[in-house]
Amino acid sequence: MAPKNDNIWMQRALSLAEQGLGFVSPNPMVGCVIVSREGDVIGEGYHERFGQSHAEVNAIRSVGDSSKLDGSTLYVTLEPCSHHGKTPPCANLVAKHPFSRVVIAMRDPSEKVNGKGIEIIKKSGIKTEVGVLRKEAEQLNEAWIHTIEMGRPFITLKIAQTADGYIAAPNGDSKWISGKESRELVHRWRSQLDAVMVGRNTAMHDNPSLTVRLVEGRQPRRVVIDGPFELSRNLNLFSDQFEEKTIVITYNKKKLETEADPMLKMLQSNYFRGEVVVVEKSGGHVRLKEAMKKLTKYGINSLLVEGGQQLSTALLKKGLVDRLQLFIAPKLLGGGTRSVFGLGVNRMEDVVPFKTSAWLQIGRDMLLTADL
Repeated sequence: MAPKNDNIWMQRALSLAEQGLGFVSPNPMVGCVIVSREGDVIGEGYHERFGQSHAEVNAIRSVGDSSKLDGSTLYVTLEPCSHHGKTPPCANLVAKHPFSRVVIAMRDPSEKVNGKGIEIIKKSGIKTEVGVLRKEAEQLNEAWIHTIEMGRPFITLKIAQTADGYIAAPNGDSKWISGKESRELVHRWRSQLDAVMVGRNTAMHDNPSLTVRLVEGRQPRRVVIDGPFELSRNLNLFSDQFEEKTIVITYNKKKLETEADPMLKMLQSNYFRGEVVVVEKSGGHVRLKEAMKKLTKYGINSLLVEGGQQLSTALLKKGLVDRLQLFIAPKLLGGGTRSVFGLGVNRMEDVVPFKTSAWLQIGRDMLLTADL
């Protein structure tokens, strides 16, 4: 098959990989296509669920008769793994088959792989090429790559505000600023990202569920910052059917140790059955950078923040927001709670511009997507 078609087949592999969105994390999304020496697709597959077979395995299995692989080309969006995890190394599987070429979009940046899989395939005598649609492959798994490089999840801050910059009326009411189409899109994001986070004020006043209801999809982890560890266990986050998906971040280690007492657990019928992350206290609040790093231990590579003014402002000031999703509704309040307040910028010359920005109309709302 002529190399000029490499982009076409790699794009097909990327499209397959994207079908794993929301289901394979903390693993990356990977797609694979096998093309015969005559230029026909004879096999394809993608990583469908975390812990299940990888893309290369599914693609090779789909061929059926292994003799058809003789002289074929395998396209894969990420370097085949070279270590034993929940599944055997894919690089060894690829190397033992009679492929003439293996085309890889990007190297695996993780310490366990990072070139080792490519080396295994090359040593088997298969011609190996790396870098076809590399940027597209990196974009597909930006959260996974970000977590490897930065040691914390890729954080998306979602804000829904009026045209004059308010997220709640003077009486605290915030339902609904954005329209139905915008809310459905947020539920879609919830189903695709690993976790959704709010602060204690939002948890107390809004009693959110942070579940996927307006679209079909899997339920994310739910993270709530509760420094003093005093939120009522009657809140939805601690009492609904997804209670075990809730993670509490606190600095109150002493109270946590008291609640963890075995006898107290037996006496409390409403004892919280989720996870608790303890971090240091800083300025009367949880240390956010430490908290974000600890979330990676729970397989959280991507985090959607739906907090109020205080949490949004704190994350922005700490440089912990990677992407801003700002919904602007065609409404005016004239007073109430601002979306962000007190970022510490006093002069226009000190304003840091967004790296990228784009506008999209969602229903009657406008959505600004910006990378910080």
